[in-house]
Amino acid sequence: MSPEWSTPEGLNDIKDALAAAIPGWQQPVAYAVGLSPASSSVEWGFAHVNTPGGRHGLPAVVLATILGHDGSTATLDLTTAQLAAAVESLEPAEACTTLDHPNLAAWREALAEAASNPARTLVAVFVADLDDPVSSEADGSMRATFEGHAPTL
Repeated sequence: MSPEWSTPEGLNDIKDALAAAIPGWQQPVAYAVGLSPASSSVEWGFAHVNTPGGRHGLPAVVLATILGHDGSTATLDLTTAQLAAAVESLEPAEACTTLDHPNLAAWREALAEAASNPARTLVAVFVADLDDPVSSEADGSMRATFEGHAPTL
């Protein structure tokens, strides 16, 4: 039986199946794809941040699968080819029209920006536990978007 991409339940089943294939997988409490600054600014750009309490688990598993990551707190370099593969892997989820797909839109935006400006770099930021130390400047910038949370750098 083929996976059911058109329902929230089907997407959840796909997420669970992908997660089961990752040794030691832990669903991060927050994650995002970041784009390095276009200027001398130190602020990383995030078109969409999956904040604590969010419900978008499938994109995290897709991204982690592409990167060979277990969901632990980390900032990982991300190539445009890897992000393109993540977009392609997640695109079937658009068949589920009852849900928004903010990660897909954000990843497409970051991919286009990185492709048009080779000086900009991409990272994937995963936070397994809010008490974990900040793993990079990008992680700190992402965590600073969380309401009521000021990371210690």
